[in-house]
Amino acid sequence: MRRTRSGYLVELNGATLPRLLVNRRYYQELKSSKQDKASRAWLSECLASASWLVKALDQRARTIVKVVGEIVKRQGGFFDHGVAAMKPLTLREVADAIGMHESTVSRVTSNKYLLCDRGFYELKYFFGSGVASAEGEGGAAAEAVKAAIRSIIDGEAEVLSDDAIAGLLKQRQVRLRPAHGGQVSRGAGDRSSVQRRRQRKIAGAA
Repeated sequence: MRRTRSGYLVELNGATLPRLLVNRRYYQELKSSKQDKASRAWLSECLASASWLVKALDQRARTIVKVVGEIVKRQGGFFDHGVAAMKPLTLREVADAIGMHESTVSRVTSNKYLLCDRGFYELKYFFGSGVASAEGEGGAAAEAVKAAIRSIIDGEAEVLSDDAIAGLLKQRQVRLRPAHGGQVSRGAGDRSSVQRRRQRKIAGAA
């Protein structure tokens, strides 16, 4: 994906794509030679199979670009401002937007990666549940909440309690339901306030 004057452009990495062409001249040479009816039928079957494969690969490429284009459209905040601007996104939302089945979108985004100005990301990275707001709205994407928590913990002069971190998140307009308050830092994969205080004491003793 690259940035252009008119927005973001999504394209496949041509170096990784198979280059397939049907050699119809070779087919005509074989077909014009003296062959029995069964051999000619077999040649026609091979031609049809080869043509189908070329078309299928082309359709697959178009589908990938379409799916990724929708992901980029919906996660534009991430590409412009970083993980803090990520939004909750589901496979179904993308599927509904582009008129495809959810299972198709799931297959397309499996084991595929997007290279952009911010780095190299697996497509599945852009999907994730949201942390609901106190008003019951979609709130922020889970990855955005994790990034905000890590930023607070990395900058804490004194070890903050989980409730204090939840309060700072609210000040940053990352609104959480009350149930998320006490477990918010652990939910982000960080150590609890007790563990962080213990680690500081150990570091100070050393």
